[in-house]
Amino acid sequence: MASAYKQVPGRLETNRDQNGVIQPLLTDLYQITMAYAYWKCGKKDDIAVFDLFFRKNPFHGEFTIFAGLDECLKFLKTFRYSQTDIEYLKGVLSPTTEPEFFDYLLDISPKDIILYSIEEGTVVFPKVPLIRIEGPLPMAQLLETTLLTLVNYSSLVATNAARFRMAAGPEKSLLEFGLRRAQGPDGGLSASRYCYIGGFDGTSNVLAGKLFNIPVKGTHAHAYVTAFQSLEELKERHLRRKGTEESVDFIEIVKSWLHKLTNALGILQQETSEGELAAFASYALSFPDGFLALVDTYDVLKSGIPNFSAVALALNELGYRSVGVRLDSGDLAYLSMEVRRTFKQIASTFDVPWFTDQTIVASNDINEDTIHSLNSQGHSINAFGIGTHLVTCQRQPALGCVYKLVEVNKKPRIKLSEDVEKVTIPGGKALYRLYGSDGHALVDLIQRLEEAPPTVGRRVLCRHPFQEAKRAYVSPAKVESLYKIYWRDGEICQPLPTLEGVKQKAQQSLANIRQDHRRALNPTPYKVSVSDQLYNFMHELWLSNAPIGELS
Repeated sequence: MASAYKQVPGRLETNRDQNGVIQPLLTDLYQITMAYAYWKCGKKDDIAVFDLFFRKNPFHGEFTIFAGLDECLKFLKTFRYSQTDIEYLKGVLSPTTEPEFFDYLLDISPKDIILYSIEEGTVVFPKVPLIRIEGPLPMAQLLETTLLTLVNYSSLVATNAARFRMAAGPEKSLLEFGLRRAQGPDGGLSASRYCYIGGFDGTSNVLAGKLFNIPVKGTHAHAYVTAFQSLEELKERHLRRKGTEESVDFIEIVKSWLHKLTNALGILQQETSEGELAAFASYALSFPDGFLALVDTYDVLKSGIPNFSAVALALNELGYRSVGVRLDSGDLAYLSMEVRRTFKQIASTFDVPWFTDQTIVASNDINEDTIHSLNSQGHSINAFGIGTHLVTCQRQPALGCVYKLVEVNKKPRIKLSEDVEKVTIPGGKALYRLYGSDGHALVDLIQRLEEAPPTVGRRVLCRHPFQEAKRAYVSPAKVESLYKIYWRDGEICQPLPTLEGVKQKAQQSLANIRQDHRRALNPTPYKVSVSDQLYNFMHELWLSNAPIGELS
């Protein structure tokens, strides 16, 4: 629930606020039953290594934005079973569960866990462990479900937002309008947060603005327009001339400008809606410096734009500047071009040059393909308000991160499968990103921990994890080690960036991969390779663990 977010009164801590729903019982029952079985059979002190990764990039693309690390670390910081948790578990687990196990759960904590991670906001790829967990086997197992739920959706929606940003281009403003369509209040808050990381400029979600310091944007809905029928309803008609105490009858100025505009634009004044004009005028009286109107309640070109323009020019006469209009239906490409043409005509006719460049915001169930289509048609839209397709990730509702055991007591573990893509890469691993001379990333190289790291200018063999013939030498112009220790000895041990810092990291990381990896249509797969030593090690382990059949 949204109310579960805790915040220090009177102090905003950007993205440090804790969601009270994220607690040890936010897990699958089998994590706790496995922990009991580990405990009972004497494996509670075994040291395990788990990898958290995904197998396929979302949205038919070739990149993913890693997000959710901040929440994972806050979860470790607050991890503790309460007495009421234990009483609940006593009623859920088998009555044969030994009482000492519940004492063990009361005392358990992640103080002996070590968490290695890629920096939040980094562009990541399939098979690469995003997070590596090392520590006592039961404790590491108990973290699985919660870490997955914190990383899966956040990375998915941040990636979706990044794709919208690339489709729209850097100059357009992107606003997240998804709260009413999100999967519950927590989904809405998470979407606002991680869409901002992915490249959006603001949100309509007021609570997200407060909790995460995201710019909040919004104007009015169709209901506000239809709430008015005539100018006679307006009890407040006067507006002070900007910078003075002079109070002027604003409504009379609006009516005068509407008469001038309908003549100049060749529109009959009776075609315009007086109720719409009253709504716009009243809104402008309330927000004279921030007037942006929704103009498609009745007829965009014959009513909405003339009425908006009359109010905007009346504001201008009193020293204020309107912001622009929003289109929420119809042919957005055509309407935006016609609205811009009308703005230019008004600017020329009435000698108000600034009128040409007023903002046109488009909404109306926009998805990534809609933006690409608008770009190909040509349009005059400055900003997009995007909701349903953004926050629900309709093109792909889940990322599919997994959490796999890869080592116990320094002995590697491998999961085999008839589906080769589901075979795990065993053991603790190091990760490096190798760059070419043009500054773009060439390949992510996974190595065994005991291997020497790759060095600049020295050729290294990079191999496909599963296909023997796919291999290449790389002489990197730059080598970046991607893992840092973020949690050790019960404490966060890296300075954590603000939400704005993570957003900047995502944009920088995207710029470091080639355009053909980022493009929407038929992107080139990015190479994730293993070292020659790791390749040979994992395939030997694979063969030693695979059963040998017998033909008869």
